[in-house]
Amino acid sequence: MFRLRALLSFLTAATVVCSLNVTDIQGPSFTSPYAGQNVSVVGVVSAKGTSGFFLSGPPVEDIRVSNGLYVFSTTASVLAQVTVGDQISVNGLVSEYRSSTAPDDLLLTELTKPTNITVLSKNNTVTPVVLGKDRSPPTELFTSLDEGPDGFLSIPNNVSQIQTKNPELQPALYGLDFWESLEGQLVQINSPTTLDFENQYGEFWVYGDWPVTGKNKRGGLSINFGPNGIPDGNPEAILIDNPLDGTKNPVVPVGAKLSDIVGVVTYQFGFYYVIPLTAPTIISQPDFNVPASKITASKKNELTIGDYNVENMSPTSDHLPTVADHIVSKLNTPDIMFVQEIQDNSGETSDGVVSANVTLATLVAAIKEKSGVEYQFTNIDPVDGKDGGVPGGNIRQAYLYKPEKLTLVAGAPAGTAEEAVQVITKKSGYAGRTKTPHLSLNPGRIDPTNAAWTDSRKPLVAEWITSTGKTLFTINVHFASKGGSSSLEGNSRPPVNAPSDQRKAQVATVASFVQTILDVNKKANIAIAGDFNEFVQARAIFEPLHAIMTEVDEAAGIPELERYTYVFQQSTQQLDHLYISKAIVRAGKVSAEHVHVNTFSPTYAARISDHDPSVAKVTLA
Repeated sequence: MFRLRALLSFLTAATVVCSLNVTDIQGPSFTSPYAGQNVSVVGVVSAKGTSGFFLSGPPVEDIRVSNGLYVFSTTASVLAQVTVGDQISVNGLVSEYRSSTAPDDLLLTELTKPTNITVLSKNNTVTPVVLGKDRSPPTELFTSLDEGPDGFLSIPNNVSQIQTKNPELQPALYGLDFWESLEGQLVQINSPTTLDFENQYGEFWVYGDWPVTGKNKRGGLSINFGPNGIPDGNPEAILIDNPLDGTKNPVVPVGAKLSDIVGVVTYQFGFYYVIPLTAPTIISQPDFNVPASKITASKKNELTIGDYNVENMSPTSDHLPTVADHIVSKLNTPDIMFVQEIQDNSGETSDGVVSANVTLATLVAAIKEKSGVEYQFTNIDPVDGKDGGVPGGNIRQAYLYKPEKLTLVAGAPAGTAEEAVQVITKKSGYAGRTKTPHLSLNPGRIDPTNAAWTDSRKPLVAEWITSTGKTLFTINVHFASKGGSSSLEGNSRPPVNAPSDQRKAQVATVASFVQTILDVNKKANIAIAGDFNEFVQARAIFEPLHAIMTEVDEAAGIPELERYTYVFQQSTQQLDHLYISKAIVRAGKVSAEHVHVNTFSPTYAARISDHDPSVAKVTLA
């Protein structure tokens, strides 16, 4: 009986640990078919860090299947047993790791609890996969699960999850599938180009010497429409981690050229990364000089319009003088400025102060000192703490305007925070047959108690009369921010574009108000500008506005890939927009520029705002 029990114990132990190749463990999908099983595997150590090492096993012809694997251990005695170049055998538990604090991350296939490490040979060489030569990433789509006409920007969000579906990889078609098919492998990125500034951890995005789409003149990758009409979010880019050897990554701008990077592919913190073996160096940098706009002072019925999110400006903000200089020397003091993120007079102090007259007066004075141009300003104070943004700041939109060029139409009182402006009709001419739209409050706010504006800025509407007698309606917007969105490379598909439903309601509310003006006068001059916190490629959100207004970029013929005012992660993108009514489009030539004073900064710290300003010249009907 003892011998039988001993034999059964031996057989049980023998079946617990199965001998596999790395490729068997990885498999052709996002998660391993051997998750939860104890295995033995042989491979060459390709890289080593402080919390584990990477193994490279024999490759297979199936490009879906990675031959790299991460072995996790922080135990010094375990790590001391291996050196890069060692061929080893090791036992361990196949695991799918995701931090408990990041439930929307994808899972990382790894080997945990490594034991029985045996060094079979030393000084072996692992040849990296040269990206752009041996393998190239797809350039347009993230995953097959981003279903909908707007791809990764489709609504509703989070319809399915990668880890639930666990689709077989299609690395020739989808970016996430491509990087997953290289998980744990040693790769080489030749001639990397940086796509953004480094983040607070020293990480940054690049693309290498491989085909890309969306490439703009700066060398960045712009969000755009792919040839199939689906938004292209640049899945060919990759995030570069801090080097394994402890060297430090360089401080980078957008568009720098780096030395080649050799490193291992992994998934962490919501994104695919390459962890370099050592830090790259900067080979060349772009020109940081930003020329002034070519759009100059207007004539007759022409009007120059500027737009700038000045990022949390208070009376004592260090960047206020530089913003003033941008308006003067880069935008050429437009006739009217739409500005966003003007804080109250006490800045971020939560003291009940809501007025921003000192903030705006200080900005106007700084502009006058630099140019001699004396703007006037108008805004509406919000209810304390009700418009979102940094606590205590009470950010709001405001207008700066040249009184010799245009003034607020008289006759209507200025609105208050919770008063809703209405479009009223005045009749004139023979038998009252001529109808003209006017505002009941000037300036006013659009439907400020509507749930669409909860914890968000309410649109600031104004009615103007120009020095040549033309009437203009303006709407200054700052829609709900994207805070709370999920990673573009996360589990939720399409990714959570928070709060897309709220921004959709905000666009619809503004479009409805515009339509009430056009219902009275279809030839009305209307301009809407500001921080929309959304891309025009999210067509389901912008549809009501696109039906009745024209984006100035389109009217001015700005090339699609040069339409950006912001850089975030792998993409240059446009969050700030200017829309004009069809009457303005038909009235004369439209000119527009995005002036990249911040995107083109030499460092992240040198930026004055996270947004670039824009300027346009239009003719009023």
